[in-house]
Amino acid sequence: METKLKKYFPIIREKEEVLAEIRKSKALQEKFDKWSEEQREEFLNLCTGVKGLKLLYDGFFKEIMNPEYVPERLNDFLTHMLGQKVRILKTLPADSVRIADESSLLIMDIVVELEDGSIANLEVQKVGYLFPGQRSACYSADLLLRQYKRVRGETGEKKKFSYRDIKSVYTIVLFEKSPKEFHDYPKESYHFFEQKSNTGLEVELLQKYLFIPLDIFRENKQNRDIKAKRDAWLTLFSSDDPDMIIELIEEYPEFRQIYEEAYEICLNMEKVMGIFSKELYEMDKNTAQYMIDELQGTIDKQEYMIDELQETIDEIKEEHIKAIDEMQKEHAKERNEMQSQEIRNVVKILRAEEVPEQKVRDRICKQYQISEEQVREFLDQEYK
Repeated sequence: METKLKKYFPIIREKEEVLAEIRKSKALQEKFDKWSEEQREEFLNLCTGVKGLKLLYDGFFKEIMNPEYVPERLNDFLTHMLGQKVRILKTLPADSVRIADESSLLIMDIVVELEDGSIANLEVQKVGYLFPGQRSACYSADLLLRQYKRVRGETGEKKKFSYRDIKSVYTIVLFEKSPKEFHDYPKESYHFFEQKSNTGLEVELLQKYLFIPLDIFRENKQNRDIKAKRDAWLTLFSSDDPDMIIELIEEYPEFRQIYEEAYEICLNMEKVMGIFSKELYEMDKNTAQYMIDELQGTIDKQEYMIDELQETIDEIKEEHIKAIDEMQKEHAKERNEMQSQEIRNVVKILRAEEVPEQKVRDRICKQYQISEEQVREFLDQEYK
């Protein structure tokens, strides 16, 4: 049955054709059979145009947005994302301080030098990291330092190094599934950050960030027309809805070529099944890593709460001990006063009966279990 997208892309094959080609290869059939029924259905929908292609898949994205093969596309994308004319001068190696585990959540990590000497890092995350600001700041700082070392190394005797030669570093992150904090702004899908003073003083600080939660963009874009080129690019990467794709290529015909190139990849069954398998693997790994990060975040939060609770308990305990100590001192003082008064009364009675002084002392020592010296001190005070 002809799908909506097949009318626009005749290269798309029917379900029976796809299954027949899979059956021709024992290896492909075994791979196909290992997938769940839901995964097999998703793959067939992708190849036959029932659903649009997910161009954020690593194998598709690297082909259609490669800055070496088609720099004009990345130029146009960055131009509309940054709101200024951009031309890629060259691609830079993406080696950095990024820890190994972080790379598992990345679909694409492209670092390019722009015509004005600034650096742009385009990163696509399938599952957004926890602490996206802190992580991006660390990576941005690394890129800035790399630029400094490179520029300083390029200067020689003829040209003296100047900090004026250090240009801006842009960190651009597309989230397929954005972190929780972005959902506090459910109507916003474009977050640009740059450093500004509280006084209005303008000093060129070089690190700038752009975060784009594609899941939020997709939710907001439903039943709305594509009015701007920036929205067109984000629709390209966020939507697999055939109606939305048709609207996109009719409004912006240049995107038709991108889809055609991706569907040509689908003609190579071994390659497209490899792309899909890798995505399934990465999805499982990403989900596991994300759950580990979330669990660690929960543990850290609980440990912080436990520490705070322990501090509170220690404070209460200290206050309680102090209060008990004060109460004990007060009670001891009251007991001593009562005992003293009682001894005075006994002494008065014994003296009234003309009991010898030594016998008075002996009587007091025995009755109140105190030493003769204490009694003597007490009676001496009474005589004063």
